[in-house]
Amino acid sequence: MPRDWPLDFRIEITSGKARAGRLVTPHGEIETPVFMPVGTLASVKAIPQDTLEELGAQIILGNTYHLYLRPGVETVRRMGGLHGFMSWPRAILTDSGGFQVFSLNALRKVTEEGVTFRSHLDGSSHFFSPESAMEAQIGLGADIIMAFDECTEFPADRERMRASMEMTARWARRSKKYFEDHKHEVPWVTGHGGTAAPGCPAERSSAAEPSDFPALAAKGAARMGHPIPSDATQCLLGIVQGGMDRELRRESAVRAIEIGFPGYAIGGLSVGEPRELTREIVESTLEHLPADKPRYLMGVGTPEEIVEYASLGVDMMDCVLPTRAARHGLLFTSEGKVSIKQARYAQDQGPLDPNCACRVCRRYSRAYLRHLYASNEVLAQVLNTIHNLSFYLDTMRRVRHSIRLGEECGFLSSVWSRPKP
Repeated sequence: MPRDWPLDFRIEITSGKARAGRLVTPHGEIETPVFMPVGTLASVKAIPQDTLEELGAQIILGNTYHLYLRPGVETVRRMGGLHGFMSWPRAILTDSGGFQVFSLNALRKVTEEGVTFRSHLDGSSHFFSPESAMEAQIGLGADIIMAFDECTEFPADRERMRASMEMTARWARRSKKYFEDHKHEVPWVTGHGGTAAPGCPAERSSAAEPSDFPALAAKGAARMGHPIPSDATQCLLGIVQGGMDRELRRESAVRAIEIGFPGYAIGGLSVGEPRELTREIVESTLEHLPADKPRYLMGVGTPEEIVEYASLGVDMMDCVLPTRAARHGLLFTSEGKVSIKQARYAQDQGPLDPNCACRVCRRYSRAYLRHLYASNEVLAQVLNTIHNLSFYLDTMRRVRHSIRLGEECGFLSSVWSRPKP
C-alpha cells in the first residue's frame, strides 16, 4: 500500500489526553507512545543489536555531534548510512547536535550563522550551522532527523530566553530549506535513483565516489533483508524552545507550526530545572501543538515520568537514564529502584524483579548480579542494561495496552507501581 512520505502518523485510539497510534518510517512501523533507547555512538551501550530486537526496541537514537567527530559522517555514509553501518534494520532518529554543543559551554561560541565549538576529544575547532547539521544528518541517514536549535540554559532571564527562542525559529527555517533542497541525498535512497551528497566539508578529501553509494546502500539493505521503498525520504521535525517561560513556549510552537513540519519536539528540558517545572512546561506546550502530528519530548525521564507524559499526550520519548543508571548499578523494578551494589543483596537468591519476565530476571539472582557489579565484571553492565531497557520498553507496552483498553482513570497505577517508601 502506498505510504504518505515523509511521515505517516495515525492516531488509532485515545484515552483522555493519551493516544495510541502508529508512526510509519522507511525502516518500519512504530507503535506509539514509544520509548526510544539512546545509541549515542551508533551503539546502545553494552547491548548488541540482536538483543535490542529481542527486547522489542522499535526505534533507537544516534547522536550527530558524536558521530560527526567519530567515525565521521563520510565513513557512515559509505556504509549506506547508520542502518548499514551498525546493521540495524529498524527505525533510527538522530538529534541535530544542538544539545551536545550547548553542553560544551566554555568550548563554544554562538553567532547568527551557527556555533563554533571545540571537540571534547582533541580540542580541534569545528562549526555547526543549520545547513551543516542537516548535511550531517542526511549523510547519517536516520529515518527521523531534527532541526538545528539552541538549547536555553537554566536558569536564564526572560531576555535571554526570548533571544534563544527567536534564534531557534530562524535556524528552523534555514534547516527546513536545506533539508528540502537535499533530502534525496540520503544514503539509502541512492540505490533508487537518489543523488549522493559530497560529504561534510571537513571530510571531503576522503569522500567516496558518488558511484559507490548505490552499491553500498543496496548491499546494506540486502544484508538486513529490508528493501527501502523507492519514494522514501527522511522526516525533519521542528523543535519548540523558550526556556521555562510558558508564553515563549507558546510563541515558539506557533512559529514552528508556521514553518511547517510533519512533527514537533519539545526541547530544552531536563537542564537542571525542578521536575515539577518540567511537567508544567510540557503540559502547557502540548496545548499548542497540532493534535494530528507526532509529539516528541526530548531527554526524559524516569519510568514513572514517561508514563505520566504519555498520559498527557506525548508520543515519543528518549532518555539515557536506563542505560546510564544500569552502568552505575541502579536498576528499575516493579517494586521500586534497586541499588544492586548494596551488601544486603550479597546472599539474596531471589530474582531482581519477581514481576519481570526479562532474560536477566528469569535466570540470575540478585546475589549474582551484586557479585558481578562488586567484581567490576563487564557482564554486570550488560545484564543490568538489558534489564533496565526491558523494564522501560515493557512499561511503554503496558501504557499502550492501557490506552487501548480505555483506562483513563488510575492510568498511572495501572501500568507502573510507584516505588515503595
